[in-house]
Amino acid sequence: MALAVASWATAVLCNGLGRYEDAFRAAAEALEDPNDLWYSGWAMVELIEAASRTGKPEQARPALDQLVERTDASGTDWALAVQARCRALLSDVDDVEALYREAIDRLSTTRLRLDLARARLLYGEWLRRHSRRVDARNELRTAYEMFADFGMNAFAERARVELQATGEHARKRSVDTLGQLTPQEEQVARLAAEGHTNREIATQLFISPSTVEYHLHKVFRKLGVKSRTQLARRMS
Repeated sequence: MALAVASWATAVLCNGLGRYEDAFRAAAEALEDPNDLWYSGWAMVELIEAASRTGKPEQARPALDQLVERTDASGTDWALAVQARCRALLSDVDDVEALYREAIDRLSTTRLRLDLARARLLYGEWLRRHSRRVDARNELRTAYEMFADFGMNAFAERARVELQATGEHARKRSVDTLGQLTPQEEQVARLAAEGHTNREIATQLFISPSTVEYHLHKVFRKLGVKSRTQLARRMS
């Protein structure tokens, strides 16, 4: 189990760094034990992403089939969202966008922000590669801000580079900038201070209400406020 964990963790890191061949090998090593029913599921996810980036989709089909069997049996939003995300990576163009949207919508109802960030990153990358730069920016910007907030620097840099490729430049986050509001946080804070509800803010910014709540949580922490009333005073 320790070897499987080490290989899975290596696969996660390498996928974050964009070293997909290394990620594929590490994930394959994590799946060598046919009796492992715990870490193998996580390793399948990394193998599928790495395979989709290295021209090896057929080598990942068995892993996807096993993952679908497990996630169907689980039936939770998390499980079905991860399934949709992985199917999107290996699907034809006609199915991809609906699968990414399903993954994001399901994960938005959970507290699993890391998986949501990864879904947004992959969706944003797909949008950019299909010349939909404006749509891609919102997904990639949100993913970058989430990864930076988590301290997941490899994935944050991957998102930043993709965002830059759309024509938008994101500041690299450092210790000096961690307490400052990001552009999207500023938008959310301003609208909240004006009295708009989370759903109204979500509609205006084309994001989900749960994403608004996530940004407001960070805004409150960064500005040292505990209510919308205090936020309104601070923003005035």
